[in-house]
Amino acid sequence: MRVHFIGIGGIGLSALARFLNFRGYEVSGSDVKSTPITKGLKEDGIKITIPHCATAINGQDLVVYSAAITTTNTERLEAVKQNLKIVPRKDALPIIMKDTKNYCICSAHGKSTTSAMLASILGSSALIGAISKEFGSNFRYVDDTLVFEADESDESFILSNPYCSIVMNTEPEHMEYYNYDETRFYAAYKKFLDIAQVRVINAEDDFLKDYEGEAIRLYPSSDIKNIDFFLKDGEPFTKFDLKDFGTFEIWGFGEHIALDASMAILVALETMSLEEIRANMKLYKGIKKRFDVVKKSEKLIIIDDYAHHPTEIKVTMESIGLYKKLTNMDKSIVIWQPHKYSRTRDNLEAFKVCFEGCNELIILPVWTVNEPILDIDFAKEFQAFNPIFADNVKRYGDVLEVWKDEHLIMQISDGVILGVGAGDITYQLRD
Repeated sequence: MRVHFIGIGGIGLSALARFLNFRGYEVSGSDVKSTPITKGLKEDGIKITIPHCATAINGQDLVVYSAAITTTNTERLEAVKQNLKIVPRKDALPIIMKDTKNYCICSAHGKSTTSAMLASILGSSALIGAISKEFGSNFRYVDDTLVFEADESDESFILSNPYCSIVMNTEPEHMEYYNYDETRFYAAYKKFLDIAQVRVINAEDDFLKDYEGEAIRLYPSSDIKNIDFFLKDGEPFTKFDLKDFGTFEIWGFGEHIALDASMAILVALETMSLEEIRANMKLYKGIKKRFDVVKKSEKLIIIDDYAHHPTEIKVTMESIGLYKKLTNMDKSIVIWQPHKYSRTRDNLEAFKVCFEGCNELIILPVWTVNEPILDIDFAKEFQAFNPIFADNVKRYGDVLEVWKDEHLIMQISDGVILGVGAGDITYQLRD
């Protein structure tokens, strides 16, 4: 088949494109601008059009578009004109994943991390919504056993044809898609579990604890013990005991890391020995934009984290506290790029407390795409932190500059800097 992806530069769509390209499909795609992802796709032999252009549509068998692509997009209009089969990403999943044995991970938090861990342990193919540091990509092809990071934001996880469904937590998120109907939201999670042959769940989650189907259940408060954190060659590691299986070590800091790894271990035990699992866990080196140490010197440490929900930011702040102690750093500065007005409004009270523990809070403009701009008084709501408001930050070697209205207002050259957000802050933090 000839398949074209509109919005191919997105982390999720690019993985699907790579997967089909590797399996012999003729793949092309387009996006608004060139990025490291689109350049990598081009190196893989995928034809890339920048920016979107009607001439990119030339009789393909299937046209797939990302959630950010509107009905007025020139390529969507041309695909309609040519009477081609055109579907959103979610509707392409049953086509793409129908012939693989799919281990599908979906949760409000931790799905990228757990997906990368499981792919490392199983040594399998992978489609992940982040870059695994083990194989330097959001995609890997090994065989027809596939670890897939499923997405609840548009209910597409129920279309991912799971052999095994893995769920760590079900905190309501993306509720605008579900019309703020929690019954519909949780029904989708239940269906995601019900359609799988094998299910692995965190049985202490408020929703999952009442799931009546057959499942492998993790009870974190009793099954995970003796959690310890340490540095190995300057890298963060977590050590823990799981049930009666003994002790495990995994890259990263935090109790949530132990939980994510435990879920992956329970999945892998279906087909692997404990010795194989322990050996393969050493392959996991974290993922980009998840406690991603992008600068480390004697005085300055810069960490980039994708956390964009208050629950995620809170656990990342706990990890920062551990990291400060182990590295003997005195202060932590958080740079927050809010992601979406709707998410900020819906979780405002939790955002107002999730930064506790930082010595300084810098707030950047809201990163938003295709949504109404809401009136949120950040100065009033976050006055307890006495925040600094800036337009952007720029990194030059061992110095991070803070800019407002095209003026340099601050230079940071010491301490632990944590950047959080799902927008372009990740590029601002890099030299």
